[in-house]
Amino acid sequence: MFKRILIANRGEIALRVMRTAHEMGIETVAVYSDFDARALHARLATFAVPLGGTLPRDSYLSIERLLAAAKRSGAEAIHPGYGFLSENEAFAQAVVDGGLAWIGPPPAAILAMGDKIESRRAMKAASVPVVPGLIDPVADPAAALAAARTIGYPVALKASAGGGGKGIRVVRDPSGMEGAFRTASGEAQAAFGDGRLYLERYLERPRHVEIQVLLDARGNGVHLGERDCSVQRRHQKIVEESPSPVVDAELRERMGAIALQAARAVGYVNAGTVEFLYTAASGSPEVFFLEMNTRLQVEHPITEVLTGIDLVREQIRIAAGEALSFGQADVTWRGHAIEVRINAEDPTNGFLPATGTIHNLRLPGGPWVRIDSGLYRGMEVGLSYDPLLAKLIVWGPDRPAAIARMRRALKELNIGGVRTSAPAALAVLEDARFQQGDFDTHLLETIDFKVRVGDQVQAAAVAAALHRWHEARRRALAGAGGDRNAWLERGRAEALRPASTKGGR
Repeated sequence: MFKRILIANRGEIALRVMRTAHEMGIETVAVYSDFDARALHARLATFAVPLGGTLPRDSYLSIERLLAAAKRSGAEAIHPGYGFLSENEAFAQAVVDGGLAWIGPPPAAILAMGDKIESRRAMKAASVPVVPGLIDPVADPAAALAAARTIGYPVALKASAGGGGKGIRVVRDPSGMEGAFRTASGEAQAAFGDGRLYLERYLERPRHVEIQVLLDARGNGVHLGERDCSVQRRHQKIVEESPSPVVDAELRERMGAIALQAARAVGYVNAGTVEFLYTAASGSPEVFFLEMNTRLQVEHPITEVLTGIDLVREQIRIAAGEALSFGQADVTWRGHAIEVRINAEDPTNGFLPATGTIHNLRLPGGPWVRIDSGLYRGMEVGLSYDPLLAKLIVWGPDRPAAIARMRRALKELNIGGVRTSAPAALAVLEDARFQQGDFDTHLLETIDFKVRVGDQVQAAAVAAALHRWHEARRRALAGAGGDRNAWLERGRAEALRPASTKGGR
């Protein structure tokens, strides 16, 4: 087993990996940019190495600086977390070439699944069901129009090197093809340096359901069930849950088998997630391979609380050459789990990124409530990094209980100084369609957050104004009475006076 690992990330995921490593008796090395000099992950690690720079490209995205930090600190392995370089095969290869262990899948598997066209080709060869469409990229709008006639409208234009919802456009008729093609290709070129696009059939009212898998280097593999990630906007997930309201035991086993088949087709080892589109438009459930995320997922905690399995522990053990500590027959699922992503975004203003300094912080607690966070008072929230601030996870014996617990936890949460997506998540959980489990990936498009969230913001503003009034009143009473007892008595008398005698306010 490793004695010391470097975590090539920041924020809550760096802390998440760090905590499991410490429980395993492994020392941790944090890396941090100048912006993150006071961050919790830099303070709680066994060692911390500065990378310099204030922007990601000068710190967390610098392979050279990360490898130098690993060498300087004496780390034996690197865990990439998610985001940044976690799915960069060049970084993984550089780690291996540098004589370190990579706590993730082989570089070849990252490469195979990182290109959407190549992964579709590999999945078709492995008899994994994929959404009907092209394997090869299309060169221009004319070629896309010809392909769409064969596939049938509506079609989805997708970037070959895509991710995070970038480089995707839906085309419902021929008239929209040219504009959509040029926009999607330009967006993909800007985001990934690769403007190639392919076409596939666009599924109406799909659900986004994914399967967590673990495979070791000795040929053992298990799936840990599904997560429903259908509550998303612009392909960015906001609320995730497990089990999915539409997946039964038979479908779970079928999807699990397909996911393991997909992973083995590219020689996958370590933790990964195979994502599917689910549809019942034909009357019976169908699932199609969407992509594979070759890393730990943001939403992995709901699988952990449902199964009792620490995914990071298994990742580290597998990277150290050990076999999986359990088999498929040992995996059980109990109850229901929900995760909400708390992002620095303003849901009343089109979810635009929010900035500020956190001056007040109240995190929820209570039975079966978990929060993965790197938040602290005085923390600055800027625009240079991902807007994810924290993840709130709850467990309940069934879905209604989990929803009720999450609603309660969200109402307890207070992050003062920066707007967050928490009110939007609460609006989703209070929506009748979500509570009934009758929704798809377009749910958020049908909710008017300016109205739903605006009411909550207005109520919070009124509460804050009342609090300030009472604070001013308390100080005034304290000043008039000369001591604490005096203002307490005056305040008590004020509160007990009949309403008819109180001045209007």
